[in-house]
Amino acid sequence: MPRVSTPFPSTDVIDGLPNLCGAEDAIADAMRGSAPVTLAESDVDFAQVRSAFAIALHMHQPLMPAGGGDLAAAPVIGNLQFMLEHPEVQDAHNAAPFLGCYARMGQFIPQLVAEGRRPRVMLDYSGTLLYALRQMGRGDVLDALRPLAADPALRRCVEWLGTAWGHAVAPSTPAQDFRLHVRAWQHHFASIFGPDALHRVRGFSPPEMALPNHPDVFYEFVRTLLDCGYRWLLVQEHTVERLDDGAGLRTPHLPHTLVARNSRGQELRITALVKTQGSDTKLVGQMQPYYEAKGLSRLPLAGRDAPPLVTQVSDGENGGVMMNEFPSKFMEVMREAPGTATVPMNGTEYLEHLAAAGIDPASFPLARPRLQKRIWDRFEDGAGPERLAAAIADIRRADGGFNVDGGSWTADRSWVGGYDNVLGPMERASAAFAQRMLAPNVPTTDPRYRAALFNLLAAQTSCFRYWGQGTWTDYGRELCRRAAEAAG
Repeated sequence: MPRVSTPFPSTDVIDGLPNLCGAEDAIADAMRGSAPVTLAESDVDFAQVRSAFAIALHMHQPLMPAGGGDLAAAPVIGNLQFMLEHPEVQDAHNAAPFLGCYARMGQFIPQLVAEGRRPRVMLDYSGTLLYALRQMGRGDVLDALRPLAADPALRRCVEWLGTAWGHAVAPSTPAQDFRLHVRAWQHHFASIFGPDALHRVRGFSPPEMALPNHPDVFYEFVRTLLDCGYRWLLVQEHTVERLDDGAGLRTPHLPHTLVARNSRGQELRITALVKTQGSDTKLVGQMQPYYEAKGLSRLPLAGRDAPPLVTQVSDGENGGVMMNEFPSKFMEVMREAPGTATVPMNGTEYLEHLAAAGIDPASFPLARPRLQKRIWDRFEDGAGPERLAAAIADIRRADGGFNVDGGSWTADRSWVGGYDNVLGPMERASAAFAQRMLAPNVPTTDPRYRAALFNLLAAQTSCFRYWGQGTWTDYGRELCRRAAEAAG
């Protein structure tokens, strides 16, 4: 049966589930095109900019089967709702402050614009959080955010970043499922804020900043992003290496081109903006990128010069610094910096200004995921998956610390090793979905498809691995069971 794509529905909830699928053609239309999406509205005098800085706020809460005492029958609710309903659990006192953090850019940006300022911020909201807010009756938070996506006076200041709907980490999520996450987020975002707002979403924020380094997995990751209309992604500095010698980046404050080459010799390229340093909410909470950028000057790039961009991303709500110190510091910097030689800019805005200045993305420095040089030094280009597996096995035998688990915001965490009790059920749920929904080409408008997809994507949330053994892994396994059951 052929897939069916319908006109895009204006509701973000269908039959009690988030709008994740069913309008694939409309989503593809919204993401089609290579013309600039921010340049005409940008108020930055790029030729006068000496340096720039960008901050991104990552917002996420998982969904879990915790709406009752019986795990097998419990409704799926958001962690935020669970915290509010169970004040006895650890950190439950943070629920109300978290809600305030999710909504507050809807207050800060209009206030600064009304003052004549030119603030900038990038926002990364997981699909599970967006749905949980609606489900728990906090549509007011979504309403506060809507002008930041739709109002021309405000949207020039705010860049929404695409992500994976269920906050799934790319290195350990089946490639076909990760693509489902990416498209599901686009569906859900457009159903809340509109297809025109989605058209402006051109940067991608990988959950946990996790970048696959297995050549075939990375190639499929990049292929998904390009097929879904994204032009660039955020990467963590220590997860990539220079293409020529495998060393660290020389100019992390300039954009790079990530080269994805698979075992069959196929190649894709995508632009990357580099988040420097490790994961520390203080960097954003205290607006460190601004102060670092103030000490930088324009750098040579493609025979011209370009302002460096200091880029940081952090949780937008976690920790006392983000909850308490960030608001006043953000307002202070956004009142001080615009109009100086060091300005705030968003990622797509910065890249479109570079292009308008005649700097071709093809001239960006080349990079690839870390540790790939060691693979390519042993592997004959285009020799195929079996030879690639053999090359990786040879390296592992010689070096027990080598892995192709990918890199993320922290250098000491694998999203694969030690998670068999969750990854096994995930893989079985993924296989059941593929066999019963994808292989027979069940229409994406079919309620069975939406129910199975919802449970599958919710089950692949990184939290079920991050928090280790116990209740959280029980939640993950239960969602996997429901995904397989919903698939028939």
